[in-house]
Amino acid sequence: MPDSQISASRGGVRLARGASPWLLPTVATAALSLARSRRSGRWAAVAVPTTALAAGMLWFFRDPEREITQGRVISPADGVVQSIMPWKDGRTRVAIFMSPLNVHVNRAPLAGTVTSVEHIPGGFVPAFNKESENNERVVWHFDTELGDIEMVQIAGAVARRIVPYIPQGTKVEQGERIGLIRFGSRVDIYLPEGVDVAVEVGQATTAGVTRIDRD
Repeated sequence: MPDSQISASRGGVRLARGASPWLLPTVATAALSLARSRRSGRWAAVAVPTTALAAGMLWFFRDPEREITQGRVISPADGVVQSIMPWKDGRTRVAIFMSPLNVHVNRAPLAGTVTSVEHIPGGFVPAFNKESENNERVVWHFDTELGDIEMVQIAGAVARRIVPYIPQGTKVEQGERIGLIRFGSRVDIYLPEGVDVAVEVGQATTAGVTRIDRD
């Protein structure tokens, strides 16, 4: 079943595009084990963990609708602010750590045009580790009213696949879904020089809802 169909199914519960390779085999295995458990105690023992895993997958790949916040820069990810770091070129990097329990769909922090989507191979150390900056990642650049905005999706120890939804040249609205990091990881956004940060380390963020900058 294509991801577009999965997103619109489940009785109105939206599931993330890009979930199919993980979700469909898990759900199929759970369904098979449940069907056969009626005739076999051995299959009943298999049905319990496979059904629990399928339920977990459905939860992990949820993609709820959001009422997008008004503001110049909004959070691209659900998670917790891991660090706020001044950069040599005057920008400020805000790093958001995404746990496996967070929604994994990322959203555009501003309206604009995607000028670059670059996949960079790398390692898979835990996203909270400093060495995670060398992990597998996708680097985005947006041409916006604030100029060039850079956002980086970073894979972690479990999340080994980043799924961009849109290509270079696409015009996006603020808060629009732009990609998925399977399971958990990190998203960095670089605020231009002169833009003050409104969040603090340890603060929880919600993609499309939490404002990152301050007037």
